[in-house]
This record gives sequence, structure tokens and C-alpha cells, in this order.
Amino acid sequence: MSIRLLALIVALGLSTTALGQGKPRIEKAADLPRFTYKIDGSVEDVIRDDAKFRRFAADVRRDAESVLSGYQIDDRATLRQIEGELTQLDYLDGNLDSALKRAARVRELQEKPADKLMSGLQLRAMVGAQHKVGNRTSDAYRAETGRLIDADLAQMPYDVVQNEVKEAKASAEIASEALTLGYARTVVQPTVDKAGSLSSDLAPILVSARYRLTASLPLKATLIETYSRYLAAHKVDKPDIWAARDVQLAPGKALATVNVAVWDGGLDTALFADRIVKDANQPAVIAFDRYAKPAAGALQPIPAELQNRIPQMKSRLKGFSDLQSNIDSPEASEVKQYLSSLKPEEYKPAFEELGLAGNWMHGTHVAGITMAGNPYARLVTGRIEFDWHMLPDPCPTRELAERDARNQQAYVDFFKQHGVRVVNMSWGGSVKGIEEQLELCNIGSGPDERKKIARDYFEIQKDALTKAFASAPAILFVTAAGNSNEDASFVEDIPAGIALPNLLTVGAVDKAGDEASFTSYGPTVVVHANGYQVESVIPGGDKLAESGTSMASPQVANLAAKILAVNPKLKPEEVIRLIRGTADKTADGRRTLVNPKKAVQAAEAKSAA
Repeated sequence: MSIRLLALIVALGLSTTALGQGKPRIEKAADLPRFTYKIDGSVEDVIRDDAKFRRFAADVRRDAESVLSGYQIDDRATLRQIEGELTQLDYLDGNLDSALKRAARVRELQEKPADKLMSGLQLRAMVGAQHKVGNRTSDAYRAETGRLIDADLAQMPYDVVQNEVKEAKASAEIASEALTLGYARTVVQPTVDKAGSLSSDLAPILVSARYRLTASLPLKATLIETYSRYLAAHKVDKPDIWAARDVQLAPGKALATVNVAVWDGGLDTALFADRIVKDANQPAVIAFDRYAKPAAGALQPIPAELQNRIPQMKSRLKGFSDLQSNIDSPEASEVKQYLSSLKPEEYKPAFEELGLAGNWMHGTHVAGITMAGNPYARLVTGRIEFDWHMLPDPCPTRELAERDARNQQAYVDFFKQHGVRVVNMSWGGSVKGIEEQLELCNIGSGPDERKKIARDYFEIQKDALTKAFASAPAILFVTAAGNSNEDASFVEDIPAGIALPNLLTVGAVDKAGDEASFTSYGPTVVVHANGYQVESVIPGGDKLAESGTSMASPQVANLAAKILAVNPKLKPEEVIRLIRGTADKTADGRRTLVNPKKAVQAAEAKSAA
């Protein structure tokens, strides 16, 4: 809601509640209405064919507008998503003035400073260029679009938007028709083939694909040149606030050993040598595969047929990281060339391999952050096997949900048996995520039945996680907020949206303490740590910088383990109070930046008292 409208409501003596009477209130993301769109034949035809897309878009517009007019929605991320989809539809319909007005509404709804500045940047330039030049296929149009983006960027503080501009440049560099249409061809089309329709959850994919294909992709060279020019003119890097806050525990002191569990995709225990908790002289590991069945080994296995591709997987992971940081490395160049030249049939294997590589390295990277600077930390492995396939494998079932539920308690019992004091969990899921998986698997007769099934499976898992955490009051569980730029409680993310006295949820900022574009937020997200391009180890010992709340959460798990090393008598609630009490609240009230040095000093003082 805009400040002007809020002032008008106050002046009229009304409240937002009064205005909302008569409209159903959307309390959770899962409460949003669902719609179904019949698709005959190819989704690519719908994206490419003017007449077919027009008919499809009219139905999508009708339903999106009915949600805005028929429901009381307070969640800004939801409003941004709906208004953003309508903005793209307006532009594609040629309603340029309406597109600008909607883009302005989306900008008003932005909550993060960089998002508010960058929101609608490209669309404003495209509309301005079209008004001035007319012909969207001309060199003059492309030049004017670049000029307008230049002018807009010139007014923005570089220290606020630099990460977002780097990410926009990286996105433009890998853009291609194969990437634009790949998800629709690989995931949406098989779903339509089975069901004959798609839901309002998948419909935005087709709208965005047409928008990118017709509006953004023709401007690829212009966007790369424009963002590159801006970055080249502003080479001053952000200050690093974390170096001064860091604390390293010196070895050989009379400090307590602290067992820490990394509950993740598994890890390369060889990299942590004598810092591993042992079971019968073997690393202490509990593992379940993606079918929720017991598994062996601390590290997720790479299939035999892909073993020889591990060096290339690592190289491409580094290439992605370098692209995000605007580093012109050989790996970044290879990734740009590889992705921008993918053939349609190469999309699925390429992205499944990248997904597998990301899962494979994730737990080791997290463990490296968790253990850094603490010779008193000892590592326990809780391995989950995350699915990496474009289409779910396995599909959700009640049996799988129940096995998962039993496994949650098994993990926590294992951690208790091995004296774990801190657990890091850089993962999550939501009820809407299950619902989308059900659609991709063609389970359920329609959206309403899928909604009911998803809620059943979700509550089984949420209840199990909550009970498992509560069964271990002496363990501090630390989890990532999520990377969807949404309210973790509104979308019902677990574990991030669970509220318990021994659970701490962490959001991500960058090295200067600025809120990361991707980080989720909400009432359970109470502290923030560096989660932007954090360097750590991956299997084999190579170093890699990665971004995500996955990287912020282990920073806080690391801090908790250091606090317990200097003061092992503290309970999880006391550790949380110390971390929050020594953190720095930012002026905008959105971020609570942890201060490891102050927190450890406070723990030492409490121990000495």
C-alpha cells in the first residue's frame, strides 16, 4: 500500500481492516485460489503464436485481476508477483502506459533498497525507447533503450545496486532461446501432455518465456554493454564489515569441545580429518537417500557414468560464481558459451547435471563455513539426498512423507546420541512446493485435490520436524531463511517458518551488510549474516564462492559453536539471546547483523561471572 493511500485512509477515519471487510483474507500463500488452463498441443506454440498466446493471456489476466479485486492480500511478495505478471501481460498486449503504471506499483511494493531502485529498470527503458523510436527491431530502438538504462543507472548509488547490476549482467550473458524455452519444453510440456492443462502455478512460466523471447532476448547485446559500462565506471568495491567482527579461537586453550552437525547433502569428511566425530573409528554419519531409505556414505554419490565429468562440474560451478561477481575468468567464459549455445535437446541433461553438482558440493561448502576458526568444533554428518531431476523423482506419496517424518526423528536422535550441541540446516520446503510437484507428476484430479493432498503431506513433515526439534531441547538448530525473497512464515517454509525456543532462522546480507536480493524474511528471521559470495571448500578441497541463505546460516552455527566452546553451560535459548543481544540493528529495522566478536566476548564474560 502506498504512503499516499495510507494517509488518505487515516484522513477518512478508516482502517485497512474496515476496507477489507467482505473480502476473504489471504493468510498464507497456500490460501490463494488456483486456476486451470486447458492447453491443446504444444506449450511452445502458445508462447510463440500471437493468437494462441492472446487467448491464453486473456484467461490468465482475468484470473489474476480477480484475485487482486476479490481478496484481501497484505503480503507484498504475493502482490509483487501478481502485479509483475500483469505488467508483462500489459507490455505484451501493447498497453505500454498501463505496463508503466503497474511497474510503478511493483516498485512501491518492493521492500529492499536495491530492489526498489532496480525494479522496472528495463521495462521503463523499453517503453521510453518505443515511444520515441517506435520500431522495436531497429538499431535506434536498441540504442535508445541502452541510453535510457544508462541514464537511470547513473542516478543510483553504486554501493546499493552493484550486486544486482552484476547479477543482471550475468543473466543477460547466458540468455538464449534454449534457456528461455527450456523449462517450458522440459517440465511444462510433459505435464500438459499428461493432464491436458496447466495450473496458475505454471502459467507465469509461459508468460515470462514470451516476454523474454520477444522483449528481453533481442536486447541481449545492449543489456550486456550497458551493464558492463556501468560496472566499468564504478570499480569501487563494497567495504567488508565482517573482517572486524570475526573471531578466531586459538588452539591449545582450556576450551570445551563442541560437537556440531551439518544436516545437509553430505560432505567430504576427509577434508576435516581429526575434527570428525567417530563411530567405531569411522566418521559418525546418518544418511537417507532421496527415497527416504537408509543409505551409506557421508557424501552424496555421483553416478558412475558421470564420474569423469566431476572436474567439469567443478569448473562450471566456479564459472557461475565468477559470473555473479563480474569476474572475467576462463571458467566464466566457458559457462557463458556453454549455456548460450545449448541446443533444445541438451537443456535437460545440462541442468540436471548442474543440479546434481550443486547438491553434491553443498554440504561440504556449508561444513567449511561452520567449522572455520574453531579448533574445538567436531563434526557429525546428517546426509539428505536432494533430488536433482527436472521432473520429480520420486513423486510425492503419503508413504514417502511418512518415511521422511520418521527419518526427521532418526536424524535428531542420532545427533543427541553423539552429543551434538549445534545443528546447521541449509535447506527447506513448503506446502506449495509439494503441490507443484504433484502437478508435475499428474497426481490429483485438479488444483483443489492437489491442494488437499499437499496439505496432508506437508503437515506430516512439519509436525515431525517440530516434534523432533522439541525432543532435543539441549540442541540449537540453525536454519536458512530461504532464497525466494518472500515471507518464510507466509509461504510456510520449513524449517524456517517454525517457531521454537531452540530454533534460529538466519537471513542473508552481503559483505557490507546490505540485504541480499534473494533472502527471505519474516517474523522468524531474527538475525542476518554474510551469505553473498562466501568462499569455502567443496569435495576434493577446491575453494568456491557461493551465495545464498545456505551460506549465511552456517555463519551463525559457527558463532554458536564458538560461544559454546568458551561457555559450554549455556542453553540454546541463552545462546540465541547472546547472539541477538550483541547483534546490530540497522536503521531501516530490516536487518539484525550478527557480531561474532561481541557475542563471544559476552559469552566469556558470562562464564567468568
